[in-house]
Amino acid sequence: MNHEYAVWGLLALAMASALVSGIFLAFSDVVMPSLRAARPVAGSEAMQMINRQVYRSVFIVLLVGLIPISVAVAVWALVWTDTAAGPWLVAAGVLYSCGVFGTSAIGNIPKNRILESMPLAGVAAQAYWPDYVRGWLPWNHLRTVSSMGTAACYMVAAVLLAQAG
Repeated sequence: MNHEYAVWGLLALAMASALVSGIFLAFSDVVMPSLRAARPVAGSEAMQMINRQVYRSVFIVLLVGLIPISVAVAVWALVWTDTAAGPWLVAAGVLYSCGVFGTSAIGNIPKNRILESMPLAGVAAQAYWPDYVRGWLPWNHLRTVSSMGTAACYMVAAVLLAQAG
């Protein structure tokens, strides 16, 4: 019975990681290309508004909440499990903590903070906008791939655990 709860827990982690990846993908594929195509005043202002709203969203709960959970599951897998699912759980923890959180911390968040420090739709924000987009998007692509990889690792681990149990 314990395996059953663990399988459902891993599937929930996979779903949460996939939701995070979906938001990142939407930004890489639709939102940022659209904002980049807009005039700098419109693009920079919209992104400043988005950056303010994100802190009051379900997305931020998932994004930040998955950090300690992914690390804890990876540590648990290293210390207490000897199943075939273990390496997949460690990989999920590494992908999320480094590929999503680390990338956000060194790439996207600093750029967001610089943009946020500028007056809304101001001249400085408009001047910074092309560099912002050019630098922000590659980091976001990496977050997208990393969070999708995390989801895939959790799904594989769930399947392996279900087969073992």
